[in-house]
Amino acid sequence: MDEPVRHICGISGGKDSSALAVYMRGSVPEMEYFFCDTGAELPETYEYLTRLEAILGKPIARLNASRGFDHWFEVFRGALPSPQMRWCTKNMKIKPIEEWIGDAPTVSYVAIRADESNRKGYISTKPNIESRFPFIEDGIDHDGVMQILRDAGIGLPAYYEWRTRSGCYFCFYQRKAEWIGLSERHPELFERAVAIEQKVLQDAGVNGDADFGEQAMRGRQYTWSGGETLVQLRSRREEILERHEATMARANKTRANTPLVEALANALDDEDDALPCTVCTL
Repeated sequence: MDEPVRHICGISGGKDSSALAVYMRGSVPEMEYFFCDTGAELPETYEYLTRLEAILGKPIARLNASRGFDHWFEVFRGALPSPQMRWCTKNMKIKPIEEWIGDAPTVSYVAIRADESNRKGYISTKPNIESRFPFIEDGIDHDGVMQILRDAGIGLPAYYEWRTRSGCYFCFYQRKAEWIGLSERHPELFERAVAIEQKVLQDAGVNGDADFGEQAMRGRQYTWSGGETLVQLRSRREEILERHEATMARANKTRANTPLVEALANALDDEDDALPCTVCTL
């Protein structure tokens, strides 16, 4: 007898994956929802997942890596994860997903929108996993995603007031203004990120005021945010926020009556257009 096909939908805590979960709930009754919990997520993310479970009428499986950040941090000899070496994504997101799926034939529904079809989400190379893109297939863009969330009555996670990407509180893809937002909204989490960074610098014998260009030459990530430590970044709070507010004003001027989340996204993208890891941030 053939093994039944599993249908799965990953939820990152971001707007797109959450909208896809809501969108698919009626058409695929047997859908299994999952969330890769690194243990370093924002409190707003956990709160939003609880609300989403009520909307879906189903639990969202929490997939925890068998080894946490501290373990992999030591394995990689104290090197922070970076765009060039995303060991956090591989070991704390992708591995738990594929272990949870196993060898069963599986259809994975990925929340890439119709207006961003050039982006890549989690697409497994395992032969038993087939990826589908309902938003692309049905022509659902950013406005469509927002409408789905409004119609469901769930809206956006609270962190969208200051940050537009889900993921770990110490994610290296954060923009400068988002780090400042973390320091003000969750100072205890910011201090944890500072402590991790300071340990890296101390172990490497790098002076926090040194020229961090040396780290690029060695291919090693010494700081969470490019070119400066979090302590240095925080000392530039006024400068960063002034620039951010000016960029927000330009974004609003370009398109009148722009919703906060769109103006924030436009402003942050202008400040830093680095694409995040879509396994974490859809």
